[in-house]
Amino acid sequence: MRTCRSALAACCLLALSACTGTTPGDSSTTGGADQNGTGSASAATSTSSPPSCAQQTADGLTPEQKGAQLILVAMSSSTIGSTSTQITDGYAGGVFLLGGWSSVTTTATATEHIHLLADGTTGITPWVTIDQEGGAVQQLKGPDIPAIPSALDQAELGAVDLRAQATLWGQQLKGAGIDINLAPVADVVPTEKGTKNAPIGYYDRQYGATPHEVSGPMIAFMQGMQDAGITPTVKHFPGIGRIDGNTDKTAAGIADHQLTADDPVLQPFQDAIDEGAPIVMVSTAQYPNLDPANQAAFSPPIVTDLLREKMGFDGVVFSDDVGAAVSVSGIPVADRATRFIEAGGDVVLTAVADQAPTMHAAIVAKYAADTEFADQVDDAVDRVLALKEEQGLLVCAD
Repeated sequence: MRTCRSALAACCLLALSACTGTTPGDSSTTGGADQNGTGSASAATSTSSPPSCAQQTADGLTPEQKGAQLILVAMSSSTIGSTSTQITDGYAGGVFLLGGWSSVTTTATATEHIHLLADGTTGITPWVTIDQEGGAVQQLKGPDIPAIPSALDQAELGAVDLRAQATLWGQQLKGAGIDINLAPVADVVPTEKGTKNAPIGYYDRQYGATPHEVSGPMIAFMQGMQDAGITPTVKHFPGIGRIDGNTDKTAAGIADHQLTADDPVLQPFQDAIDEGAPIVMVSTAQYPNLDPANQAAFSPPIVTDLLREKMGFDGVVFSDDVGAAVSVSGIPVADRATRFIEAGGDVVLTAVADQAPTMHAAIVAKYAADTEFADQVDDAVDRVLALKEEQGLLVCAD
């Protein structure tokens, strides 16, 4: 699927109401040449509007700068300097915090440092993201950050109270300088699978055992984060609640042989999309009924055909980690980035920060050699910058 920056770019720039690919003055176009042969430039002018802040920013980027916006790298409290280099050298557009962060104050100092790496040429502030689900997955904790209950326990609060609690948790993240939370989990773990589901059920990361049980509290958490000014991320599309293996730790047992394009376990994702989810994270598990050849993050049938086209998601698509995850260890590092973008994804996450130059070089090289891929990169950058504009992370958005 292409946006204004691909085949219809010229048409969109002229803001033609029909955007059919005809040119101004073509008598077949409404408002085109009249009976006297005079054009209707005034009509076209009256309907045009100035480009958005995001579009102005995108239009000024080089391929190298575009590539950087599509990579996030992991940063721990001990790797701030080396991770910062990936941004200042132009290989990444932000970070996700891993390894445990012990207080709001120390985290805020680190995130301020990252935010101050904003490129003076592009005016784009780097993203700072974190995985703060609760329970076993809480990267920011310490004496000034109370423990967040697991998703299963959160679900017991009820939607109203959970949304209020999630707002408080989001405000803590906001105080620590976080832009995006890599949560909530929308995966459904059936009762019969339970703790045998290594990535989710084993840790009580699911909100319930049925789509209905998951949707309500998952959306309440999502909305609470938004109420606090934190951008949430719904994950792990199209669902890893029925697999056995943990994709971070193994390439075995990571196939869901049941899931189809009409599977009920997709409903929480659809509900989140319908409620305005800004980011969806795609798993690296396998779904043979949808695509027998590719893992989800590298699958056009899953990312483009199912998520974007069938389910109508037009926001930003993140990959799950494709840096340290054992599930992708057989794929060359460079290909992990380009194949994700080719599938319809936007931002690739790597827990191995020094992979960023390799991924970036692959994106830039393919951008120069493949016009279709270049269109996909441009579209991805447009989506990223549109979200950054909403977040106030572009200079022209101030």
